[in-house]
Amino acid sequence: MYLLGYDVGSSSIKATLLDGQSGKVIASATSPGTELEIIAAQPGWAEQHPDIWWDNIKAATAEIEAAAGVNLQEVEAIGISYQMHGLVLVDKNHKVLRPAIIWCDSRAVEIGEKANEAIGPETCLKRLLNSPGNFTASKLKWVMDNEPDIFAGVHKAMLPGDYIALRMSGEIKTTPSGLSEGILWDFQDQGLARLVLDHYGIPAEMFPEAVPTFSVQGELSRAAAEELHLAAGTKIAYRAGDQPNNALSLKVLEPGEIAATAGTSGVVYGIGDRPRYDTASRVNTFVHVNHEDDKPRYGVLLCLNGTGILNSWLKQNVMNAGQDYEQMNDQAAQVAIGSEGLVILPYGNGAERTLGNRDIGASVHNLNFNTHKRAHMLRAAQEGIVFALYNGLTIMGEMGVEIQTVRAGHANMFLSPLFASAFATVSGARVELYNTDGSQGAARGAGIGAGLYRDATEAFSELKTVKTIEPDANKASDYQAAYQKWFDTMQSQL
Repeated sequence: MYLLGYDVGSSSIKATLLDGQSGKVIASATSPGTELEIIAAQPGWAEQHPDIWWDNIKAATAEIEAAAGVNLQEVEAIGISYQMHGLVLVDKNHKVLRPAIIWCDSRAVEIGEKANEAIGPETCLKRLLNSPGNFTASKLKWVMDNEPDIFAGVHKAMLPGDYIALRMSGEIKTTPSGLSEGILWDFQDQGLARLVLDHYGIPAEMFPEAVPTFSVQGELSRAAAEELHLAAGTKIAYRAGDQPNNALSLKVLEPGEIAATAGTSGVVYGIGDRPRYDTASRVNTFVHVNHEDDKPRYGVLLCLNGTGILNSWLKQNVMNAGQDYEQMNDQAAQVAIGSEGLVILPYGNGAERTLGNRDIGASVHNLNFNTHKRAHMLRAAQEGIVFALYNGLTIMGEMGVEIQTVRAGHANMFLSPLFASAFATVSGARVELYNTDGSQGAARGAGIGAGLYRDATEAFSELKTVKTIEPDANKASDYQAAYQKWFDTMQSQL
């Protein structure tokens, strides 16, 4: 029994083939080898064409087929994880009408703010747990207002994962968790948020039928099976946004459990059993993957857009050719806590929710030509990301979310000992790093959805702790002083 999971990100597409019985990874692949391009026709815009995702799904699957040494016709179920909050529009023939407006696009901020005032902030928080904000519904309203010819041809509006499932099965569906991430789920009525759609003048029929996150949501069509070299009829049994899926991949499913990731964006995601919200919608609450009417599960999500993308920018524009992230981490570690006064604000990837949907850009402060070198830049960047995440954690704390232990995959910026230790020390939380990633989580989710596993305990029997990082009491005061300097600088830019 084999399971195949895809993680469709904005930087790359990763695929993992699991042996469903042993739970062990057979093969993994990432495509492309360099980061996917994000189209920014105007400042604050961010788009990708969905065909690029599909092309790289095919390429990653081909790599797995070549490396695995098994017959992919024996794959029994497929799971899909995808970048959240995006908007894909198709016509009646399932043709994409325009590039997808992706998660870090800021064009709909004002639309969401006006909707929040018109519907009523109290009503939005009570029924949506969020402001409509710069999410999928508001992005669709932007298309309606600014591209009426395209809007007139829309048959269905989807999230990125819904589109990938469409390419695989020919069926258009979504999930309650997916609708909630677009601020399209009414927590009072437990259904499509018609109060948002009615305000925007968008027909409810434009959105797909919602099916359970863990369920057989379709079967691989003959055409898609030929492209992927899989068997027609293979079950598509799970889909979820990347952050709820990251939590699943770490078996973060119950109240009080916390997941984190530090890829292109940085996220802390905490589980609760009752609907909580931040009155300013600086952090957001969504339906978690294992939510049930009689056993509610909610995910409170803190997102920092400018995380790994800042580190990537430094690698491409500051480092010498051929230098890798490990070398960057080594150089950063040579500098003392606080980077000798150098402060970097990592807000250069669109409007940031923790800043009230402001886009203040990334910036460097207190640069001294006689003191600071490249290593200071590298450390100040990692510290700036940690401090920005901690600023968001204080908001989660105000909502009653307690941060004691955080689980994360041993990947991306958590590969940096400096970053992991700084995060643990500043937050005061133990950090547990695991041998997993989003594509593995999607594969295991498919096993649950197809009924091949009895429960999550069986599905995650191979989940292992790679490393545990405790807060460093000896460095806590130095980090707090550095954070205060960073915080004061950040406040001066608002």
